[in-house]
Amino acid sequence: MATAKKSSAKKTTAKKSSTAKYGPAAAKSVEREMKAMKQGKLESGRTGKKVTNPKQAIAIALSEARRAGAKVPPPPKKVAKKTSAKKTSAKKSSAKKTSSN
Repeated sequence: MATAKKSSAKKTTAKKSSTAKYGPAAAKSVEREMKAMKQGKLESGRTGKKVTNPKQAIAIALSEARRAGAKVPPPPKKVAKKTSAKKTSAKKSSAKKTSSN
């Protein structure tokens, strides 16, 4: 019975990894940008500063691949932070205290 459980576990993991997230064109783009970063030739878009962070190099490569039409999943959606509401209310209360003095 223990072998039956193991084989079913393998089937579920195989289904998850059967489809590739990124296409070969996107992989080539990432490889090219990482090489440029390591050589010190990769610069960011607007500011033109040198890119030293590998995550930033990958992000640049994936955005270029998206523009070129390669198979790349869409960028992650931004989620608003809940802490910003607390900070603004704290600022308002402190402003009231100073104005009343």
